[in-house]
Amino acid sequence: MAQLIAVAVITVLAVISPGADFAMTVRNSYLYGRTAGVLAAVGIALGVLVHVTYTMLGVGLLVSRSPMLFTAMKLVGAAYLVYIGYKTFVAKSRVDVDLSDDAGLSKAGALRTGFLTNALNPKTMLFVLSTYTQVVSTDTPVVQQIGYGLFMSFAHLVWFGLAAVLFSQESLRARLLRRQAVLNKVIGTVLVGLGMVLALTPAVA
Repeated sequence: MAQLIAVAVITVLAVISPGADFAMTVRNSYLYGRTAGVLAAVGIALGVLVHVTYTMLGVGLLVSRSPMLFTAMKLVGAAYLVYIGYKTFVAKSRVDVDLSDDAGLSKAGALRTGFLTNALNPKTMLFVLSTYTQVVSTDTPVVQQIGYGLFMSFAHLVWFGLAAVLFSQESLRARLLRRQAVLNKVIGTVLVGLGMVLALTPAVA
């Protein structure tokens, strides 16, 4: 029971803490609508399972013990955030409120941005690694470990799905789009800033 509570508390705190996943969800939701936002949330949840899978297979232990591998993974994730942030910051095309023509980001593109954001997110990697190496013991049944991973993924889906619904709400979205030039720069700056911080933070694996 104590282990279950610890995993739940750590997961909730990790999910609600501001990060690139939240910025990406907001970006997709207000720019491209609810479907794009929800699909980004689904991608984010699937990205969590990537970290859970390799951690359970033992690769996570190798990553946590190898500073060079950890740093390489961290830099790849940071570079992705900087790239997406830069593209958002310099975006000049104005997005319409009307989504009836299905213009904008494709469903596959929306899912991909969410997935890559968390699959390459050092913050998510550290969250999963630390939970499975510090809280979940080797005596924990595999089925229970899988359950913890699914819970982590589901918690991300619920939180970011709710964020997608909120920021794609018609009246709020219309107000945000009227200020999209400023918002693009703010979100772009946040993503670039997160990427730079992650890239410059010393490895702690």
